[in-house]
Amino acid sequence: MPEFCSCGAQLPPDARFCHKCGKPQRDYPDVEEQSIEPAPVAEMPAVFAQVSEPAVEISFHNRVAVRVGFLTALAAVLLFMAPLPFPLARLLLAFGAAGFLAVYLYSRRTGQVLSIRSGARMGWITGIFSFTIITVLFTVVMATISSQGGLAAFFRQHRDQLAASGAQVDTFLQALDDPSALAGGVVFLLIMLFFILTALPTLGGALGAKVLAKERA
Repeated sequence: MPEFCSCGAQLPPDARFCHKCGKPQRDYPDVEEQSIEPAPVAEMPAVFAQVSEPAVEISFHNRVAVRVGFLTALAAVLLFMAPLPFPLARLLLAFGAAGFLAVYLYSRRTGQVLSIRSGARMGWITGIFSFTIITVLFTVVMATISSQGGLAAFFRQHRDQLAASGAQVDTFLQALDDPSALAGGVVFLLIMLFFILTALPTLGGALGAKVLAKERA
């Protein structure tokens, strides 16, 4: 056994390690020095969750839907009032296509793919605006005619332009002279316009949503 360690410290008898530097003073062939390696740290894959913005509900609180619905309804009313033949076909084309066009414009503006239910609601909003615009125009026309002598006088002046027989025209003019019959006719006409002008764009909007969803699928 050496009396001194390589560091210069004096070793006591039968010392196995240097009390100063810790160096072993004997050989241990059966014991191998093991180096402890740090356990590899598994790399966690970076997960980026694509959080998409929630779909905005189609309602009158949706500014984009309101804007698109109003502009589309205005275009449909102008198309319907154009001096073209076949008024019934014009009605179906103008307001049926209005719902389809409203869904298309809204989807293009927002990038949102509408469900059939949302498409129908978009068309319904367009129909509400269509009915409102038509009602305002109808009220203005009625007020103008009333200021010129009333509806009965107006239609008597344009009797030759009415597409009906003489007996039917007389019955119609008599109804115009009766205020209660006139009020009932106006209310009935407005109710019919409401159902027609909201049903056609609603169906068009549902169809537009279905067609556009298939194209993007």
